Amino acid sequence: MSLLSTDPSTEPSTDEFDLRELARQAVLQEYRLPYGEAGGTPVEKPDYETPPELLNLVKLAVRVSGMDAGVINIITADQQHQIAAVGVDAAVCSRDDSMCSKVFTGGAITALADASLDPRFADNPFVNGGIAQVRSYASVPLVTGGGAALGTLCVFSPAVRAFDAEQREGLEILARQVVEVLELQFKTRQLVEALEVVRRSNEDLAGFAARVSHDLKNPLTAILGYTELSEQDDDVAPAGQAARYFSIIRGSASRMLSTVEEVLEFSRIGGTISRRTVRLNTMMNAVLQDVLPLSSACDAVVTVQDAELTVDQAQVTALLQNLVANGMKYTMPGCPPRVEVIASVGETQVLRVIDHGKGIAPADRQRVLEPLVRLHRDGDPAGSGIGLATCARIAAAHGGSIGLTETPGGGITVTVDLGPA
Repeated sequence: MSLLSTDPSTEPSTDEFDLRELARQAVLQEYRLPYGEAGGTPVEKPDYETPPELLNLVKLAVRVSGMDAGVINIITADQQHQIAAVGVDAAVCSRDDSMCSKVFTGGAITALADASLDPRFADNPFVNGGIAQVRSYASVPLVTGGGAALGTLCVFSPAVRAFDAEQREGLEILARQVVEVLELQFKTRQLVEALEVVRRSNEDLAGFAARVSHDLKNPLTAILGYTELSEQDDDVAPAGQAARYFSIIRGSASRMLSTVEEVLEFSRIGGTISRRTVRLNTMMNAVLQDVLPLSSACDAVVTVQDAELTVDQAQVTALLQNLVANGMKYTMPGCPPRVEVIASVGETQVLRVIDHGKGIAPADRQRVLEPLVRLHRDGDPAGSGIGLATCARIAAAHGGSIGLTETPGGGITVTVDLGPA
């Protein structure tokens, strides 16, 4: 049964409303709304940082509508939480005081030139001066694919201004994109939680990745598609603010898509391997071709001590690419990167990738081998926190392990045991 009634002429009974509201609250809890979760504990408002993807969508909504302010509201059992706001400070109010709580389950946009003339809002404190003096007001329900109303995308102004059909349509499109972002966050968290479960139980993630990849990529593809269409609109000036916001949204969505793809690739890697005899130089030639733009840009010097290894060539090439690229990225200012790759074969096969860059503090060396862990240090390049975790998974698939130690004189030495030859 859909959780949302789209026929405003049909009033549900009290029992039906209670069941729908309980089901809606369950969806909010499942999505970890309003403010998300950290370490299994709900995030409180003072610790919440608005995701830039949501903030940029609100900025566009304000610009498209010509209003003075806009917010994304999440409506819980007894409160309204503004999780993104432009033109006003994000705040929390009671559900009774909320304007959007009166219309968000109706399934359609509410757009009023003067809310004070509407009997639903004339006595509302956001209209009568108790909290604000809203006149122009538009509210679009944020409805999931399953029909649950999470809240609203809302724009407003103290001035009396009508909304034309294009503005209404634009707000509806942006509201759908807000839902896509919220659903993407939900699906990504599901994947991360599953990765943790599988890591502890040492199960293969390939089947899970195949099941969720469609759900993860589609929302981002939709966001990128809408953004591209909007950028091509004749009404969007190439040098204007709207074009800049679209560019920011496209960049953010592209980075999120890249992270999703890296997480999915991490989930597939490891497992069954196919060993073959291959020289380190052969794999490094492929690596250096792949990182050529990076190495040329930073004048990196890479030296290789060759050896013959019996490994899964594709997976160990991916491992080397991650480690060599890290050695080029995490450098000290003014010092061109130097990376040494050494292989030795004895009871086990050991690779050492030695750099002379920023290094990693001893307290962080085990932690950075976990999925999605980044150190967020000043000057560090953007990344997903998947690379070293992928390397650890490849080493484990070979029956070995990975360890990080300090390079004499500064930097990090990654030692990879790839099991017996």
